Amino acid sequence: MSINPTEFPVIESIQKRWSPYRFDASPIDDSKILCCLEAARWAASSFNDQPWSWILAKRQDTEAFKKMVGCLLEANQGWAAKASVIMVSVIRTTFQYNGKPNRVALHDLGQASAHLALQATELGLQVHQMAGLNLSATRLAYNIPEGYQPETAIAIGNPDTSEPASEAEVELQKRELGPRKRRSLAEQVFEGTWSVKASFVPPS
Repeated sequence: MSINPTEFPVIESIQKRWSPYRFDASPIDDSKILCCLEAARWAASSFNDQPWSWILAKRQDTEAFKKMVGCLLEANQGWAAKASVIMVSVIRTTFQYNGKPNRVALHDLGQASAHLALQATELGLQVHQMAGLNLSATRLAYNIPEGYQPETAIAIGNPDTSEPASEAEVELQKRELGPRKRRSLAEQVFEGTWSVKASFVPPS
């Protein structure tokens, strides 16, 4: 996978991060998994509440991995089943310190997930995050209590760089190799009032 075409200099792990659809099914050392989780642990959060948790299954733990794959929506099950690790992210919906609703719990989970993804890239791995998770099935399968909400699934592994072995893999490779685009900063960064481009941002 080529370096991401950023318009301005960024750290190397951002340049190299991408979301593969094909993994090579090789196991990952526990030390690398722990590094990724440690990076997530040090994400910033409102009131340092750290509202995220993870449920994790490694592919060598056959039954646990099968259970996790079964919680994904069908469109994700085929390709994600070749990842080395699949995780489910869960948020606590209230603050620990006062029990009130935490409206930024998802924001904080996003920061933790981004830390995890960038650390994985630094280690030569890649992460593919998925919204395609059966939330009710996940809650039931893992006995997730009230006050906690499963949110996303995360596949971690080594990208498969071999030639596709089936038509399905050809299609997955096409998705991987498609153009990588982002909205311009001019479309995202405003000042003064809504939709007025910030003056320091160059035109798109």
